[in-house]
Amino acid sequence: MSRLLCVYCASSRKLDPKYHAMAAALGRELVARGWGLIYGGGNVGLMGTVAQAVKEAGGRVVGVIPEFMIARELAFRDADELVTVDTMRERKRIMEERASAFLTLPGGIGTLEELTEIMTLRYINLLHKPVVLLNQDGFYDDLLRFFERMTRERFKSDGMHQILSVASTLQAVWPLLEAPQAFEADAIWQSRR
Repeated sequence: MSRLLCVYCASSRKLDPKYHAMAAALGRELVARGWGLIYGGGNVGLMGTVAQAVKEAGGRVVGVIPEFMIARELAFRDADELVTVDTMRERKRIMEERASAFLTLPGGIGTLEELTEIMTLRYINLLHKPVVLLNQDGFYDDLLRFFERMTRERFKSDGMHQILSVASTLQAVWPLLEAPQAFEADAIWQSRR
C-alpha cells in the first residue's frame, strides 16, 4: 500500500481557478511520486479537485467524512475508501493516524484549524511526521508573519519554525516531504525517563 499524504484544503465553491489548477496538479504529481491521498472526503472546492485528479491519474483516494456531510451530498463517492465518522474530531484523528505526511493548500477557517492542530501535535512531540504548507501566491504570508510574531514575543520558542516547512511552489513540496527538516521539541515536551 502506498504512503498516504493528508491534504488539507478549501471546500469553497467560489475560488479563483488558479487554486483549482494547483490542486489538480498536486493530485497528478502525488500519484506520479507514489503517494496516495487521505483527506476530508469532500467532492467540492479544492478537496474535490484534488481527489478527482488523483483518481484520474490512477491513484488511491481515502476520504474521511462525517455523516452530516454525506447527508448533504458532499461526499466524493469515487473514493477507493470512504470512511464515515460521527464527528469532525474523529475525522481529524483518523487522518492523522493514517497519514505519512501532511500538506496544506490554501483554505479557510477549517483548513487553518486542521493545520494548527497538526502543528501543535508536532510542537508538543506527539507527532513525528512532515508538515508542509504550500504558500501559493503568498496566500499564507500574513499567517507566517503572525507565527514569527509569536516567536519574537516569546509566546512560542524558536523551535516553532522547524515544525512547519513552507513551499512556494508545487515542485518545492516534494523534497520537504521526502527529507523533512529535523525538529527537536522543547525540553518540557521531551520524554522523561
